[in-house]
Amino acid sequence: MARNIQLFSTDTDDGTVSVIAKTGRGEHRRVETIRVGNAPRGGVKFTKDGRGFVCNTSQNTISELDAVALTEVRRIEVGHGPRGMAIVPGGRYLLVSNSGSNSVSVVDLELNVEIHQVPIGRDPRHMGITSDGRTAYVCVWGDGHVSKLDLTALTEGGDAAGITEAAQIDVDASAHPYSLAISPCGSRVFVANTQAPYVTVIDTATDRSQRVDVGFIGGRAIAFTPDGRHALVTVETVSRIYVIDVTSLVVTRHIPVGAGPRGLVVDAQDDTAYVTNFSRATVMSVTPDLDYDPNTLTVIDLGSAPLDRDEGTFVAEPVYVGFGPCSVTMFDLDTLPAEERQRRASHIDA
Repeated sequence: MARNIQLFSTDTDDGTVSVIAKTGRGEHRRVETIRVGNAPRGGVKFTKDGRGFVCNTSQNTISELDAVALTEVRRIEVGHGPRGMAIVPGGRYLLVSNSGSNSVSVVDLELNVEIHQVPIGRDPRHMGITSDGRTAYVCVWGDGHVSKLDLTALTEGGDAAGITEAAQIDVDASAHPYSLAISPCGSRVFVANTQAPYVTVIDTATDRSQRVDVGFIGGRAIAFTPDGRHALVTVETVSRIYVIDVTSLVVTRHIPVGAGPRGLVVDAQDDTAYVTNFSRATVMSVTPDLDYDPNTLTVIDLGSAPLDRDEGTFVAEPVYVGFGPCSVTMFDLDTLPAEERQRRASHIDA
């Protein structure tokens, strides 16, 4: 059965977002390049009705994208140097970390305007929000901690000014926590650090943390396998994904990918991982006859080799995108409401 998946690659050097259509396993086709602002960063975040948002770091704006028409709809002014974002469950509000303003913007997606800025530590980067919408975790890159924000006033009463910082969870001043992901069960937060050779794991019940050694600095992105048993972390300096058992917190193996991996997303339907290769240089793969060129996504079949032991070689292929891909996300058009699916059909017929 054909699928209607779209992969969105944030191409920093081009100021664009590349759109790759996926109709089945191994079936990829670049269908559009959407012009956005200067130096887009972070993955495109989507509401359930197909409104996508991406940060324009050098222009202090976020671009709204239409997942059906594949166009930029508008730009919304936020703080200085927006880097990361997350949509609050319910789809009314968007949080944006401003690396230059040391703040988190709250954007009202009905009014399409920033309504408040929450002061936070120095140079915040990427974030995650719990499934109940009550808590946000934000990597504060410059100060070496994760900020835990209480969103209850926002989600229950619409009071953006009532957002408070509940805790500052120490990582290490020199570790520079960059991005994080909340485990599917919600009990842990996994944090990738760019300047420390370990992943920090935070217990959401106690705010206590522990470290998982990966041996190299350069952590960039975290994702989980569909069964929730393994965390995957891209390590840019050695061009690998490290696989962590989420129960034992032990590294079980690594997966070679393209040069300078940053962004990462997993398609839960077919166990395929997509990794952005940010490096401008070409490197050779350990997989025979496969060169990892720059400006590509590495597509990995996670079911082609074991994740719990260092055995076998993963099946992988490159997909070409724009220049300087830093992040990748996906959107399933089949999840759109019926009226949006009709709009999509009209757009294609036109």
